[in-house]
Amino acid sequence: MNNMNIIVQCSCFVLLFDLISSNQDAVSYSSTFKLVNQQSGDRLHSHEVKYGSGSGQQSVTGSSDATDVNSYWQVHGENSQRGSPIKCDSIIRLLHVATKKNLHSHDFASPLSNNQEVSASDEGGIGDEGDMWKVICSNENDYWLRKDGIRLRHIATDKYLHLTGDTYGRPIHGQKEISCYPNANNHNLWKVDAGVYVRPSSEPQLSIPNNQFNAHSQSIHTDHVDYEL
Repeated sequence: MNNMNIIVQCSCFVLLFDLISSNQDAVSYSSTFKLVNQQSGDRLHSHEVKYGSGSGQQSVTGSSDATDVNSYWQVHGENSQRGSPIKCDSIIRLLHVATKKNLHSHDFASPLSNNQEVSASDEGGIGDEGDMWKVICSNENDYWLRKDGIRLRHIATDKYLHLTGDTYGRPIHGQKEISCYPNANNHNLWKVDAGVYVRPSSEPQLSIPNNQFNAHSQSIHTDHVDYEL
């Protein structure tokens, strides 16, 4: 075997290793996780509290409580295979695990900043174009990697999922307003956190810094689990 053949084979091996490694580190369809805002450290959150203005739908907020189970979301896509890695620029839906409603936005004004309202709607996960978001990767990758920040751009209105910093009073005292904003900036950069990440083999990979998720993970297939602490 000459030197040129060795170089070609080594290059192919490195390329294959990088591809496999990227796929394993990618966020995959049907995975369940928390989304953390990189500017504030708050988690994307929802609960059975409705807006008192605008659409009157279930409110979506930013929560600083790392243990709150109402901050888990499950990612889905059209005609997507469970466990397959999500490519950058893919169109996804985020299902709120506790209430079974989709992350949604529309042309109502948000209550504090007067930006575009973000809500949770369509019980059972059956939604419309208002539930569709594009994954905008912050780095030059082919896939949405767990270590990287991303933005979520709302398909129907072309605005970004955003945390304003405006804070609610009662009954959700201390939680932050989530809205949609027309420009990309540090306030709409998000990163995945604790959760169950489903592998292409349909075996979930569990990453849990606290025990709060255990009671809610029974509905997710857990044939084999690797712990990441």
